[in-house]
Amino acid sequence: MKSRYELGVNKLSEVDGTGGTGVVESLKDIAPDLGKYIIEFAFGDIYTRPSLDLKQRELVTLSTLAALGGCEKQLDVHINGALNVGISKEKIIEVFIQCIPYLGFPKVLNAVSVAKNVFLNRGI
Repeated sequence: MKSRYELGVNKLSEVDGTGGTGVVESLKDIAPDLGKYIIEFAFGDIYTRPSLDLKQRELVTLSTLAALGGCEKQLDVHINGALNVGISKEKIIEVFIQCIPYLGFPKVLNAVSVAKNVFLNRGI
């Protein structure tokens, strides 16, 4: 049986490719335990649960990060993750549009701005 850490690393790679690993690596010199918690808890315990597939998990994550506001770096990682698991550019934008009545235009505009940059960087 794989450890939580091994499960988390595998799931993180499946979703975020090198983006998530880069976040964890950036924490090594200042908060290595934080990186370990992200891998073990978020990706080892939560992302591996069977009831939602990766597309559903990323859609929930995108709407949650947009709702929180001030999470542009995490939105960048998870918009890339959403694309990596097969969610289209159009669906990502539609998720943010769906959030307008509940979050308001400023938070949605911020999320769409991050998405625009991700799409440009990926050439889509």
